[in-house]
Amino acid sequence: MNLPNLFMADLGPEAGITPQMVRDACFALRRNRDAWLARQRTRQLIDVLAYTADQWREPDNGFRMRALRDGPRELGMGRTTLERGIDAFLRALSYDQLDALVVQDLGDTRRLDEFSGGAAELRTGRTSFARGPELLAHLTAGNLPVSALNSLVLGVLAKSAQFFKCARGSSWLPRLFAHSLAFNEPKLGACFEFVEWPGGSRDLEEILFHEADCVTATGGDEMLRDVRSRVPLRSRFVGYGHRVSFVYVGHELLSSYSVRRVAREVAHDATAWNQLGCLSPHVVYVQEDGAMAPEGFAGLLAEELARIEASDPRGEVGVGEAAAIQARRTVYAMRASMASAHGERPRHETAFRDGASSVKLWHSEGTTAWTVVYDADPRFEASCLNRFVYVKPVRRFDEMLRHAEPVRHHVSTVALAVAEGHLGEMALQLARWGVPRVCPVGRMQEPPLAWRHDGRPALADLLTFTDLES
Repeated sequence: MNLPNLFMADLGPEAGITPQMVRDACFALRRNRDAWLARQRTRQLIDVLAYTADQWREPDNGFRMRALRDGPRELGMGRTTLERGIDAFLRALSYDQLDALVVQDLGDTRRLDEFSGGAAELRTGRTSFARGPELLAHLTAGNLPVSALNSLVLGVLAKSAQFFKCARGSSWLPRLFAHSLAFNEPKLGACFEFVEWPGGSRDLEEILFHEADCVTATGGDEMLRDVRSRVPLRSRFVGYGHRVSFVYVGHELLSSYSVRRVAREVAHDATAWNQLGCLSPHVVYVQEDGAMAPEGFAGLLAEELARIEASDPRGEVGVGEAAAIQARRTVYAMRASMASAHGERPRHETAFRDGASSVKLWHSEGTTAWTVVYDADPRFEASCLNRFVYVKPVRRFDEMLRHAEPVRHHVSTVALAVAEGHLGEMALQLARWGVPRVCPVGRMQEPPLAWRHDGRPALADLLTFTDLES
């Protein structure tokens, strides 16, 4: 499949981008949006999005085949890992989920088309109309394509022209999906632009920020502070910063009946998108006094990660990432070497115990493909990612929250594997603690489209409302 050069990023990294090119692109995007996108009804746009997603689900779809053929090289992950991630995104892009998102955030799918109101508004003689930004600029993260894909969908629903500034090499999959939308509706494709330029190109960014009505940015906290300071006060800024996630396994789920399934689901979460997203688990907290000890659960998790690696290999990582994994392994191996009193162990399984502390390490042999560290120190510890997981014991649920306190304001998702009778109480406790999303294990990287990212309404956060009082 040969793709036309619809976007500047299609021209390749050798194509130089100038401030005038950015300014001209913004002008063209606004013009195309006013001529077509702003005039479409929301249900028509939902139809286009859902139909395109349906096409991508077909095994012989040309865009899907290209994604799975070239994606491992472009994104640096295994084909099966990529396919799992793409299919999770496509499942969320159904007609029902798109409709549910609009209704959840706006109360009525007509509110982006005309003045409308729910029963409570109508009783008070009010209706309202929601409008999206004319030009929406996205500064996307380089670690995962799914955040840019979700931003693309939200921008279409908001009827906004969209300019994506992507990190070097990170526009490939979102751009491919945009090409598929343009194939089905060329006038919609004319409302997108994708560019790649290196960080620090402030002259280009200043033009983009000046032209945009709303700027979204995904990245580290320092990057968000810098971008926020440069976005004009008249424009809206929506930032998504650094976040971490973790798992809690209650002792009731450590029975012989349940524990293998739970370990398998945790491994699924840790390998989805190679653990690179903010929804991926860094730490698995396992309650003590169950039928299986937390250390035993760590061993089961290692078995499941090894099983997944055999059928769904992680893929190659950069030299720096591999070095970070190896450095951490070395720390635990050095500690383990002090445990000679515990006898010789296989070189891929080592242990260290010193009084109340206990450390045990499992990892893939000869590669950095996966790592499990059991550490009796319950303090939260951020993973170096790429399938590197900590397992830590706790006596009680509230003890886990105390040990996770240092990252309290940076938590994205907590997955629970607990008895059904405890779920509601624990979820409420997590909500009051500040966690924006609680889900079952096995679904951490598969939030519904209507998920409130960082606790905020995904679509409504981009919109401005006009109230009509009668």
